[in-house]
Amino acid sequence: MSTTGTPDVIVVGGGIGGLSSAYALTRRGLAVRVLEQASAFGEVGAGIQLAPNCTRILDDYGLLDEAKQLGVVPTSMVMRDAVDATELTRLDLIDLERRYGFPYLVIHRSDLHGLLLRACQRVGVDLMTDARVESYETNGRGARAVLANGDAHEAAVVIAADGLHSVARTLLVNDEPVSSAYVAYRGTVPVEATAGRPVDLSEVVVYVGPGCHFVHYGLRGGELLNQVAVFESPKARAGEEDWGTPDELDAAFDGTCPAVQEGIPHMWRDKWWRMYDRDPILTWVHGRIALLGDAAHPPLQYMAQGAIMAIEDGWVLAEHVARQQEAGGAGDPTRIDWSAALAAYEAVRPEHCRRVVMTARAWGELWHLDGAARARRNALLRARDVHDYAYTDWIYGPTALFPEDEPPMYPVVPLAAADDLAHAD
Repeated sequence: MSTTGTPDVIVVGGGIGGLSSAYALTRRGLAVRVLEQASAFGEVGAGIQLAPNCTRILDDYGLLDEAKQLGVVPTSMVMRDAVDATELTRLDLIDLERRYGFPYLVIHRSDLHGLLLRACQRVGVDLMTDARVESYETNGRGARAVLANGDAHEAAVVIAADGLHSVARTLLVNDEPVSSAYVAYRGTVPVEATAGRPVDLSEVVVYVGPGCHFVHYGLRGGELLNQVAVFESPKARAGEEDWGTPDELDAAFDGTCPAVQEGIPHMWRDKWWRMYDRDPILTWVHGRIALLGDAAHPPLQYMAQGAIMAIEDGWVLAEHVARQQEAGGAGDPTRIDWSAALAAYEAVRPEHCRRVVMTARAWGELWHLDGAARARRNALLRARDVHDYAYTDWIYGPTALFPEDEPPMYPVVPLAAADDLAHAD
């Protein structure tokens, strides 16, 4: 689309977080421009999991039915031991939907991105490509995003959804991505190619093993099987530059059960994703520039909340914009106390996302245990009741708009508690 006029909001980054926030703000009557550095809007990757805290927002946006048509609504989430394939625990996703009011959905990342792109087009978001932002500026009246070609785009607010390597983040903190030394391989295969394998497309399954895990679930109405293989790289731990290579993939899963090993040959071997996050920060706003999504809180993927947090960010910001519009009472949707709206956004989102980032790190350690620690973990997971929601209530419930709405964290159970189970037997 061509750019005309001065927008109320500029969003830097045309990924899932950028598009969803642009849509949310446009719904509030604001003129929004999205600056995407690539030559076309698109998304790489494969499957993505959308928990009830996200499908609730998609429903609010009027997009949930389309998302369900594009994806799969599974009935169970199952965790198995990657070495012996035994079931450790599960979530009944039908009961989960009853509890939280909205479904657990799995969808191809590009399908979700396309859904959001079409929604933005319908409401008139100004979508620009080949727009690489190299610097940001802020003043008392607004903010500017300056492109590599020297062009500057001004608005009352700039939302920086510019990813893991965010330029805007440098305005707030001088930090670098943190390597986990883990790497992910992905692959989608037609379901007919899985004949003879123990694959139930009604389930989201994760096999957890020593230094590795393997995930699979259905996509596109059950036409595709999405697979993700994650493992710790010895080369990364040794400080080598060339790490996460296919030979390491094969070695990492050599001791796993047949159900896992049969999936490894179907992984894409020409591309892999090294897994990074960043240490949490609690300041996301610099004048009229605000971070959103991975620019603010890139997580490791163990909670499947990365894209969800970005979508929540945009929804929360738009809700606080709406409250400012209502407080103004002037009938002009552009008359907003942006300082108040951004302060309210920053008051609630950073702490929630800090919890998710730190919990993802802890869960990654838990999934990849070996030896006696693995045995204790397995005993504790097997003892869990399938309808115990102590570990999901804090994350799958309604997205908090204010700090006091944030639910308490889940109870931490030490691995040593497994010894008490053994004594009870």
